[in-house]
Amino acid sequence: MENILNQIKQILGDKGWSDDNAMIEPWLIDSRNRHISKPAIFIQPKNIEEIAAIVKICNQNNINIVTQGGNTGRCGGATTDDNGNDILLNMARMNKIRNIDADNFTMTVEAGCILENIQNKAIEIDRIFPLSLGAEGSCMIGGNIATNAGGINVLRYGNCRDLILGIEAVLPDGRIWNGLRRLRKDNTGYDLKQLFIGSEGTIGIITACVLKLFPCPVKISTAFCALSDLSAAIKLLAKARIKSGDSLNSFELIPAIAIDSASQYIPNIKKPFDKTPKWAILFEFASSSHNNDIDENMQNMLEGAFKNNIITDAIIAKSSKDRADFWRLREAIVAAQRYLGASIKHDISVPISMVENFINAAGIAVEKICPDIRPYSFGHLGDGNIHYNLSRPIDMSDDDFMAMEDEIHRAVHDITDSLDGSFSAEHGIGLIKTMDIERYKSDIELELMQAIKRVFDPKNIMNHGKLLPLQKYK
Repeated sequence: MENILNQIKQILGDKGWSDDNAMIEPWLIDSRNRHISKPAIFIQPKNIEEIAAIVKICNQNNINIVTQGGNTGRCGGATTDDNGNDILLNMARMNKIRNIDADNFTMTVEAGCILENIQNKAIEIDRIFPLSLGAEGSCMIGGNIATNAGGINVLRYGNCRDLILGIEAVLPDGRIWNGLRRLRKDNTGYDLKQLFIGSEGTIGIITACVLKLFPCPVKISTAFCALSDLSAAIKLLAKARIKSGDSLNSFELIPAIAIDSASQYIPNIKKPFDKTPKWAILFEFASSSHNNDIDENMQNMLEGAFKNNIITDAIIAKSSKDRADFWRLREAIVAAQRYLGASIKHDISVPISMVENFINAAGIAVEKICPDIRPYSFGHLGDGNIHYNLSRPIDMSDDDFMAMEDEIHRAVHDITDSLDGSFSAEHGIGLIKTMDIERYKSDIELELMQAIKRVFDPKNIMNHGKLLPLQKYK
């Protein structure tokens, strides 16, 4: 092994690898502090040629490679085994923007580019890249693609899968596939890039991509609404889509416990209402046309919602500061839950019409398992994605609560499955959900996924043990 590591170091040069624990420690611990990588070496290649050479060496010697972006994943997908034999390949140095084509509404970037930097570069040319996540200041676009990231704008623009035109990747045998086409139409056979999107590093290493850009909005109208009850959320969504001319960007469900926690524990967060409603919606209209009077559309829609007892209160942002305050609260609810003690988290999606059924059924199920449990469910109601998080009862210890994790996961995911939903909406499978994919995917789906893995990576060196149960690769 030492000889192989020396070959890798020689390819990379002094700046391309490190064994300095102080420097690499942030890359070794996953974002939920539940998994710790113990790699044989931590590397940061600077170009695709270095990656290809290293992958070829690993393929020849049956050495596993775990590819890592910003290390913001929630499922342990960028974590090595603890055997000390894996290569942890971080993409941070591959951060160049290779091409900007404003007329074609595309940008070609390397996989290590920070999402927020891509957003800012698009704005410089009067375009937007609409993928928007809480971790956008540190997550990398390669990781976003590998996990098919979602975020707050999926309702209008789609998942990451819908925002990619082309991909460049290093295959498990070290060959380079250049699929960086900037075409909207290319009907020449299998759409190979789609196999890499959502593959979580199991069939190759994404090194660059072509992104779709969109016109910048020139008008934005943002509102915070207090719902009369949970069932009103779906009615409000339908009205918002119709009244906005389908220019609804986002539609976020927020419960009272999240609003109260954010305002209590996170600095500079203000409650939007004097009396916190049981359920609230934060949503936004946006248009790239000066002729679209979205402010009037918003006002008319809210007036109709009042008359029909869909909402009981509403606040429209009157300035960019108001809008920023609204979204700061939405972002703060994730961090605020930590102050309530241990939590059990779910990232589910169901048909939008089934969201109320899911929340009610899941609430009954988890209460039976753990009386006085505190549901902390929020998320992207506009596309059916609910982060069904649960905080421990006030008088229960963290350890006692987490001992129920498997039973609670099973109950929540069984309900999700019964409603024709998905147990992983936007966070992927990684390490922690491989048993779930075996339980909820059909045999034929697993067989096809296994076959794809075998074709691309017959030696199983690319992020083994992730996405599919390890035995499914055999």
